Amino acid sequence: MSGRNDPFSEIEEIIDVVTGGGPEAPTALPVDVADTGDEFVVVVDLPGYDREDVHVTLVDETTLAITADRETEAVAEADRYVTRERQRSSVSRQVGLPAPVEESETTASLDEGVLTVTLPRLGDVSGDSTDIPVE
Repeated sequence: MSGRNDPFSEIEEIIDVVTGGGPEAPTALPVDVADTGDEFVVVVDLPGYDREDVHVTLVDETTLAITADRETEAVAEADRYVTRERQRSSVSRQVGLPAPVEESETTASLDEGVLTVTLPRLGDVSGDSTDIPVE
């Protein structure tokens, strides 16, 4: 078959473009980090996730970890058969902060699929990780 192209190479290239380079979905979250002077505000889009699906942790005085897990179920009826497909998705991200933050004053809220974490600057923070409840 010399001189012929692989008939599937173009299809594989199209699949790579559509799926982002492979069959796995991306697990990193794009984030916005704003420095207001007194605090850092981290904003993350998490459409479709409920509060109980989202976990926010201050790993140390300059590292924020965000994870979100969910499971959905789709049901389609066709003639006499019912097809059920469960899908689980998980996303995560660690965000490095440019200065230490005060763990006891840190807050997180999820409103219409947008997570906002407010981290006041400063302090004397212990070396232990701290879970931040999402309101």
